[in-house]
Amino acid sequence: MTIPPELEAQILRYYHVEKWRIGTIARQLRVHPETVARVLAQAGLPRIGTPQRPSKIDPYLPFIREMLARFPTLTASRLHAMVCERGYRGGPSRFRAVIACHRPRPPAEAYLRLRTLPGEEAQCDWAHFGHLAIGRARRPLMGFVLVLSFSRQIFLRFFLDARMENFLRGHLGAFAAWNGIPRIVLYDNLRSAVLERHGDAIRFNPALLDFAAHYRYEPRPVAVARGNEKGRVERAIRFVRDAFFAARTFKDIDDLNAQADAWCRGQAADRRCPEDHTRSVAEVFAEEVPQLLKQPDNPYAVVECVVVKAGKTPYVRFDLNDYSVPHTHARRMLTVLADPHEVRIVDGASVLARHQRSYDNGAQIEDPAHVQALTDEKHAARQHRGNDRLARAAPASQALLERAAERGANLGAITAGLLRLLDRYDAASVQSAVLEALERDVPHPNAVRFALERQRQQQGDAPPVAIVLPAHVRDRDAPVTPHALETYDQLKEAPSDD
Repeated sequence: MTIPPELEAQILRYYHVEKWRIGTIARQLRVHPETVARVLAQAGLPRIGTPQRPSKIDPYLPFIREMLARFPTLTASRLHAMVCERGYRGGPSRFRAVIACHRPRPPAEAYLRLRTLPGEEAQCDWAHFGHLAIGRARRPLMGFVLVLSFSRQIFLRFFLDARMENFLRGHLGAFAAWNGIPRIVLYDNLRSAVLERHGDAIRFNPALLDFAAHYRYEPRPVAVARGNEKGRVERAIRFVRDAFFAARTFKDIDDLNAQADAWCRGQAADRRCPEDHTRSVAEVFAEEVPQLLKQPDNPYAVVECVVVKAGKTPYVRFDLNDYSVPHTHARRMLTVLADPHEVRIVDGASVLARHQRSYDNGAQIEDPAHVQALTDEKHAARQHRGNDRLARAAPASQALLERAAERGANLGAITAGLLRLLDRYDAASVQSAVLEALERDVPHPNAVRFALERQRQQQGDAPPVAIVLPAHVRDRDAPVTPHALETYDQLKEAPSDD
């Protein structure tokens, strides 16, 4: 078991300076005595006092070193069994500690310091920053990080997933912020860049190749398990976690991205450049900008395109949510074109619907015109529509309707009464009142209304007023224009035949 360096330093100091025994150190620091002995053995300190006694394992050390030289990964348990067959009678714990000291270690690998020219290279990667709760959905918060290798200028943009479309949108945001494009972009072997790899044979993601061809830069993957080749973006991600995201508060992802843009232009750009400590990143970046490739006049269109099918109801499912379409296109194959803020549903070249994109889970995003058209065509849909609205706002109402049905009550009147209460009170209050009516075993709208009134009086709120009057009441209050009476005067003044 690995122990912290601070604890190892304490063990060595108490043993070598304070002359504490192993048992005393173990009790005071609350560690196992064998851990203390292992630390002392690995440090190579001589025992204080009498010389060390010979160990049972000493005669077997030549055999152990020979086996470890031939088979460096041979486990300590297997070595212990082999030396026990040759006469060793010691326990396995001490044996493992000795093997750890004699096992050959691979030599430390040295790396060359990689240097790049201005505008030559950038490094790209995704970073995971936890999750965001949006309604009933739990979305991953992904950070797209692109850093210029020469100046270490950072671009940071957050998304709610790591799909290919957002991957390309991150590039577009970086190119726009830098007003230029690096000649080479290094990628880790992530799915957005590399679909398959066997040695030097690489199959790139065709969407990335098309994007790179449009902007005239070279996508280049790093070698497998060679994180040092993209160390600049790895350090940039660590810097983002510590200097920007730690203890950060934000309202939504748009607010977080606005703060990220200000941070990249401010604090991140004002730090010392690692390649030249006499200048800031912003100063070196200003030198690098003229060396970047120019952006093409026609930007690359990044739109998420998904083929969907409308079911019996006039909705299509996209990204965990349902979006309404005209009822004339039910049971048909349609296409969804989505960007981060809008969802368009098309049939060929015709745009059927436009909706604001939702990142909730199981939400119904509707155009009132779609629902009204279906309701006008099918009068029976009105009652089902009311039941659906009631079930979403107050789920306990379904249990109340079931109990009312068991007693032979008029479900249509009960549904209408609950919907009228839902128009006057908020959904949470109606849900609480329905639960209270179920506890009293009175499945009737009056019991729900009494519970709502009791809640309102306890909170001291004003009585709710219905904003929309019924049609017959509005007709009764309609102004009536009186008939002009001048015509009767003309008849009176007309001479008679006599």
